[in-house]
Amino acid sequence: MIRIVTNRYQSLRYVNGLKRLKFQSIIPKRQLSQLSPNDIGFSFDIDGVLLRGKDSIEGANETITKLQELRIPFILFTNGGGVSESDRVKFISGKLKLDKPIEPSQIVQSHTPFKSLTSKHKRILAVGGPKDNVRQVAHSYGFEEVLRPIDIIKANPDIWPFHKYDKSEIDKYAIDPEESKLRVPTRSEIKKNELHFQDPEPIDSIMVFNDSRDMGSDIQIIIDLLTSDKGIIGTIGSNLNDSGKPSIPIFFSNNDFVWATEFKLNRFGQGAFKILIDSLFKKITNHELQSTVLGKPELVTYSYAHHCLIDYRNTLISQNVENFSKDHLVDCKFELGDKVKVDPFKHIYMIGDNPASDIIGANNYGWESILVKTGVYQDGFFQSSQFMNDSNSYGKPTIGVFDNVKQGVFKVLKDNKFI
Repeated sequence: MIRIVTNRYQSLRYVNGLKRLKFQSIIPKRQLSQLSPNDIGFSFDIDGVLLRGKDSIEGANETITKLQELRIPFILFTNGGGVSESDRVKFISGKLKLDKPIEPSQIVQSHTPFKSLTSKHKRILAVGGPKDNVRQVAHSYGFEEVLRPIDIIKANPDIWPFHKYDKSEIDKYAIDPEESKLRVPTRSEIKKNELHFQDPEPIDSIMVFNDSRDMGSDIQIIIDLLTSDKGIIGTIGSNLNDSGKPSIPIFFSNNDFVWATEFKLNRFGQGAFKILIDSLFKKITNHELQSTVLGKPELVTYSYAHHCLIDYRNTLISQNVENFSKDHLVDCKFELGDKVKVDPFKHIYMIGDNPASDIIGANNYGWESILVKTGVYQDGFFQSSQFMNDSNSYGKPTIGVFDNVKQGVFKVLKDNKFI
C-alpha cells in the first residue's frame, strides 16, 4: 500500500491572533519490506544539528557523506535564512568540508516559501538579515519592488532618530527616496507648506525574512505600516479600533522564540521579535494582530519541504542532478498549501534540536523524529516544569534522543540494514 499524505490548504483560522494554515493529514500504514535507498528520506535542521554558530558539529560530515554515498534523499530544513539558498548551501558545504557539495535544491530556509507569494504582493517591505542580502533574495524570488527599513530611514531620518545606521551604510545600502517613493513631509515642512515632492506610494505587505538587525527601527516602521491608511507610511488608518485588522498583511518566516549560538544560553529569535510586534499592535488597537506565520512547526511549511524532498528524490533516480538543478532554477518552488498527492517514501526522518519546532512539527505532519543534544534541547527537559506545564507545545521524538546527528542517523541506517 502506498502511503498517501493529504495535506490541503483548506482554510485559515486565527489562534491567539495568529493566522494558521489548517491541514488534514491522512497517512495509512504500509507493510514492512526490504527498503531501497529511495524508500526513505531525511530532513535536517542546521543550527544545533549540523552547525553550532559557524562551527561543524561532531559527526555532521560523516552523516551527510554517508547519505550521499548511499544515494538516500535528504534536504536541509531550517528556520534560518537571510541569504540566498545557493549561498547558504555553499557555506554549509564548506563548513562541513564535504567532498560533494549540497545542491541549492536541497534546502528549505524559513523564507523559501515566500517565493509562492510573488503574484499577489508586488511592493513589499523586507525585514531582517545582514547588509542588503534580503533585498537581493527577495528580488531573486520574483518580487518586483523590494523596500527595506533603511530605505524608509533614508527618506525620513526622523522616523526613528535612534537608528543604528551610519552615513556610509545608508549611502551603500539604501535606495534613493525618489526611487523608493517613501518620502513623508516633516512637521516643519507641513507648517511652512513646503510640500514639493510626491506623496508616498503604498506598500502591499511586510515580510520578515530573518532576525532583525536593528529592532528599534524595524519595530517602529512595522507598527507604523500596520496601523497606517492602506500601507501609506506616515498615515493613520481610520477604522483600526473597530476592525482590528492591520492595514496591510504581515508574514513572519518563523516563530522560533530562541535558538542556539556559541553563547552558553539560548538567544532570542524571530518569535521574540513577533511578541514585541503583537504586544504593541494590541496596545494601540486593542485587538490581537492577525498575521501569517511560516517555518517549523507550521504544517504548511512541512508540506512545502515534503515537495522539495520528493523532487530531490526524483533527481537522484534520474541520475542527472546538474541538469535538474538548472531546470529548477537551483531551488525548489511550490505553491503554499499544495497537497502531496502521492508520497513515494516509506519513512521520512526529521533530525532537530528543538522539541518546540523540529520535533512537534515532524510528529504532527506524520514524519519520524530524532532529537539531538547539540543545540537547544538540554538533558532533563522532558522532566522539567516547563515541559509539564505546557506539554502540548513540545514534541517527544519518535525514534529517540541522541548525543549528536551521526548517532541518530546511523541508528536508522543500521535498523534498516543500509550499513
